[in-house]
Amino acid sequence: MQLDLQPIPRVKTITKEDFLKHYFKPQKPVVIERFIEDWPAYTKWNLDYIKEVAGDITVPLYDDRPVDYKDGFNEAHATMKMRDYVDLLKREPTKFRIFLWNILKEVPQLQKDYSYPDFGLKLMKGLPMLFFGGTNSHTFMHYDIDLANIFHFHFEGKKQCILFDQDQNKYLYKVPHSLITREDIDFSDPDFEKWPALKHAKGWACDLNHGEVLYMPEGYWHYMKYITPGFSMSLRAIARHPKNLGKALYNVFLMRNYDNLMRKIKGQKWIDWKNKKALSNTYQ
Repeated sequence: MQLDLQPIPRVKTITKEDFLKHYFKPQKPVVIERFIEDWPAYTKWNLDYIKEVAGDITVPLYDDRPVDYKDGFNEAHATMKMRDYVDLLKREPTKFRIFLWNILKEVPQLQKDYSYPDFGLKLMKGLPMLFFGGTNSHTFMHYDIDLANIFHFHFEGKKQCILFDQDQNKYLYKVPHSLITREDIDFSDPDFEKWPALKHAKGWACDLNHGEVLYMPEGYWHYMKYITPGFSMSLRAIARHPKNLGKALYNVFLMRNYDNLMRKIKGQKWIDWKNKKALSNTYQ
């Protein structure tokens, strides 16, 4: 048995008007296949190029270990020189990933390789973030704290993406006071005996290739698995729906601080309680 996932629609390119009408307003995902072929990044950006321009930079690395109460919010599990990390990606599968890395601040010349596309949404220009991963490395199923509209540009290799709308929360084993589902769920090959509610969840899926753009609507859950080594860049636009904007403010200013406080007070018991609640709160 497999997850109930429909293919994310694909278009070769798209006008601003069609994007707003068919995808943004109804809040549906889409893959745009040939939107950035005029960017220098389209031909230049690969792992060797990143190694060349950013090899001396020490980068933060994350793996798929479960959340520990001692871990700070988005605290790195290891560090490495970028050149050594690229060599590792090319040499063998590794769990280590880079996420939410603003390399464009550290290597300003990369900013000349792309432009901010006009999708009819105001993109946040201070927050272009890069994400790297090796073969079979993956993110936990999660959604972003600000519930932004996300445009995810993929470079080199192939990446599997699984998305769910927030209306599927009751089937996903969402961990309370956080932005993730249970971390022991393998969304690429879930155990339905252990996680029976997933049989009812309806989502979306695609494989992203070099130069393709995935639009993820506001607050969509996303799971990313690197089929081959590669990297992506995300540009984002603030949530427009009042309900999502309110949730984003709550997450940033209240939920995150409350969770950090409870970790300090209760330690691992807080993490364990949240994981148990994810089970009892989920429709079976």
